[in-house]
Order: sequence, then structure tokens, then C-alpha cells
Amino acid sequence: MASLQLTASSSQWIAGKGPFAWRNSPRTAVPRRVAVRPIRAGSYTDELVQTAKSIASPGRGILAVDESNATCGKRLASIGMENTEENRQAYRQLLLTTPGLGAYISGAILFEETLYQSSTDGKKFVDCLLHEKIMPGIKVDKGLVPLPGSNNESWCQGLDGLASRCAEYYKQGARFAKWRTVVSIPSGPSALAVKEAAWGLARYAAIAQDNGLVPIVEPEILLDGDHSIERTLQVAEKVWAEVFFYLAENNVVFEGILLKPSMVTPGAEHKEKASPETIAKYTLKMLNRRVPPAVPGIMFLSGGQSEVEATLNLNAMNQGPNPWHVSFSYARALQNTVLKTWQGRPENIGAAQKALLVRANANSLAQLGRYSEEGETEEAKKGMFQKGYTY
Repeated sequence: MASLQLTASSSQWIAGKGPFAWRNSPRTAVPRRVAVRPIRAGSYTDELVQTAKSIASPGRGILAVDESNATCGKRLASIGMENTEENRQAYRQLLLTTPGLGAYISGAILFEETLYQSSTDGKKFVDCLLHEKIMPGIKVDKGLVPLPGSNNESWCQGLDGLASRCAEYYKQGARFAKWRTVVSIPSGPSALAVKEAAWGLARYAAIAQDNGLVPIVEPEILLDGDHSIERTLQVAEKVWAEVFFYLAENNVVFEGILLKPSMVTPGAEHKEKASPETIAKYTLKMLNRRVPPAVPGIMFLSGGQSEVEATLNLNAMNQGPNPWHVSFSYARALQNTVLKTWQGRPENIGAAQKALLVRANANSLAQLGRYSEEGETEEAKKGMFQKGYTY
């Protein structure tokens, strides 16, 4: 049996000129009524919008403390500490009980272990955050695994059982969630990997909203590679176009999400380094082309930049008005100096908390477009990029 070849051009099909068109029919097609249903996020819609607005508040950003136990262990090992639950609790207590942190931080992303932990004096970490008017968040993905059929790329797992986990996290006090997947420019990226990243993010976002959690949408475009900033822009535009297509397909409420993009920079091994002004120009160009103004907040990841680099770039992006709150969601770019100041010693807790406030204040000023590099230490200027970094 001969197979049917669909060789007609799209214009032929759209205009009714294809081989099956009723060329001589005098009939006029009657337009069908299509029922368009409003986009909803269940009974949580108003709360989601309010939560997102609260996190995207002037001069404030997100502290990411959601490292897995293994990654937290690497951080502790860098200062000679053993990776035990007690030591992880001690470090996270230092961060989450810093007095005055809420002046600069509006949300804190926690790992599951931390969400259920308490301080050594018995106060739940969730309550410590709420006392500072900081919204508790939770990492909900289950990490990256190899993507079969791709160019040595990965996909993010964790959709199985996500609804019930989100419901439990909400009961525990979490009000927003984070799901991180990655795209590698040296790997292509393949169309398969981009589509898988976008679809996974969209399904997660819909499930999170259905259970009362504002989803942070994070397709990280890795710094690895020697590509130009123009190439990063091209890939970022492709990735975010795909992400928003599938977010819409899944009826995600844009007013109740936050984004966590990587900045548009050259690859870490590119021969020419871009200035903060250039990075701001390319990043804002991408965002204006791809992100609807309905999205309340864009909370950048630092992605291995030094503490000062991440702050300078954020400051450059806030030199003019933006249709969204442009802020930060940093892990290493807020914690690096803190960890080295602490060294695991109880007598250093006060100094380490002051170091956290210094970095949080610097990024708060950058969110307002008022940051100055003057007075920054050499330690804060050291890059933290690690090739093939995983966490």
C-alpha cells in the first residue's frame, strides 16, 4: 500500500489549497465556537500571587541554602569539617538565625533535611525565617541523570510523587519551591535536551502551584565552554522560548511564578571577558524578548561567578527600569566568605553572620542599582567557577 506524502507547503494547508481542499464547493465554512477556559491554579491562585510579590520586594532577594547533603559535605570539607547532620545543622543555623537578615533577604530555599530541622535551642528553622519576614522555600527536584539519546546531556528527575511531597512541604511551612535543570552549550545543546528541560519545568510548575507553592523556574545554562556571549544569547533565547511555551501549555499562572535564570555571559573559557555593562545589555535583551511582564520576579543565579562579579552584574541590570523585579538567588555568592570566616568554630559565628550581612546588603544595593565595589575584599573577588560542577 502506498504511503501518503504530506508534501504541500504550510501556506497551502492553511489557505485551504492542499490536495484535499473542496475546490469547487460553493459552501462557506461556518466558524466553530471554541470554549476557552481561564487559566487557574486551583484555590491557591491569590496566595501564590501574593507570595511571589512578597519575595520580589524592593531591595531584597533569595538566599539559596538548598545544597544536597553531599554538596554541603564538600563545603564543610573545605574548612576541615566532617559531613554529619550535626555539622550541617550548625552551618545552616548560622545562616538562618542571622539577626537582621530579613532586611535584605525575602526568601530562603532549603533542602528537605533543613525544612524539618530546628535550631539547637529547639526553634524550628521555618519559624526562625518567618520571624525575620523571610519566606521559607524548598528544593523539590531529585537531581540530574543522563538523558538517553542526547549528546551526553542530562534531564532532571522528581515528578513522580511531586504532588504529595509539595502538599507535605506546604504543611511544614514552605511557600515556594525550586526545580533546577541544566542546559550545556558545548553539548549542542540538543533539541531533545532543551525540550525535556522545558517540559519538566512546566510540569513541576503546574504541580507546585496546584499545591500552594510558588515555583521558581530554573533552566541553568552552564558557564562551561569557550563560546562567545552572542552564542549564549542565542541559546538562552531558544531555551526560554521553549520554557514559556510549555508553561502556557500547562496552564501555569505567570503572576504566581519566579524565574531563576543564569546571566548571559561568555563561556568561562572564552578568551575575552565581558564587562558588567555588556552582560547586563545582553541579559536584559534576552529577558525583554522572552519573558512576559506578568512575571513578578527574576532572581538570578550566580553560577560560579565571584561574589563581587555577581553583584556588579546585578547592579548593572538595575541602572534603569525593568518590567520585573530583577534580583538575586545566590548560594556560593552569598556564602563563600561566610564559610571561610566561620571555619566551624563557635567563637566565629558572630563574625560569619556579619560577613553574610555584608554580602546580603551589597546585593540589596545592587537590586536597587546603588552598589559600589569600593571596599570589597580580595577574597570576595575570587572566581568560584568549577568545570563540570554538580550539586
